Amino acid sequence: MLQTRIIPSKPALILEGRKKNLIITDIHLGFESDLKSNEIFIGKNSSINETIQELSEIIDSEKPDSVILLGDIKSSIKNITKNEWDEVPLFFKEIRKKCDVVLIPGNHDANIQKLVPENISMISSTGMVEENVLLTHGHTMPSENFSHINKIIMGHIHPRFLQEDSIMSGQRVWVSLTTEKQKIFPSKSGELEIIIVPSFNRYLYTTHKKYYKKSISPIIERLEILSAKIVSLDGIILGDKSIIKQVL
Repeated sequence: MLQTRIIPSKPALILEGRKKNLIITDIHLGFESDLKSNEIFIGKNSSINETIQELSEIIDSEKPDSVILLGDIKSSIKNITKNEWDEVPLFFKEIRKKCDVVLIPGNHDANIQKLVPENISMISSTGMVEENVLLTHGHTMPSENFSHINKIIMGHIHPRFLQEDSIMSGQRVWVSLTTEKQKIFPSKSGELEIIIVPSFNRYLYTTHKKYYKKSISPIIERLEILSAKIVSLDGIILGDKSIIKQVL
């Protein structure tokens, strides 16, 4: 039986059964190009170095068998920027030194196969199944072939708590919700749990809803939410399904 565990204060999840997997999503390497266009500048190479260091420290602490990346490793959607040519191969090289790496491509990962070393396992963007759990980016609908699962772990949404009168506004959050399984898999009944993993990139940040650009997920659009729990990275329970519109 697979067990899930959130790593305290980190946007990372442990999925453990016969093997121990570390799951993260939405790194968006090369995102600095977007910031520069808005006259926001951070130090050269600082974000790639921060990303490698933070993930390496989690790996050293948790000692997983593999890291599973739920997509959007790069930031541009249709092309490969100069930053991405430099940073994406470096990221994979450094993380692969520590453990196996599995990539499930997201909607920002077009042509990423040109940047991925041979010793990285890259699978279909439809996702992968570990026992009763589907791991996917979240920008595509799951196949009926996966209808036996009872849990989906996904990224893509970049969930944040947005409430302008709260000191927690703008913080990355975990979202766990339940829905009718039939909403995703029409041939099945019962309940389905969905865990939405927060973005690993700390700079994808906003505090005001009018500046928040949602990522649309066909999975989320189909849901009728039965229950939900919204939790900060520090483990603070912020609310239930009554505040879901402030997060998704």
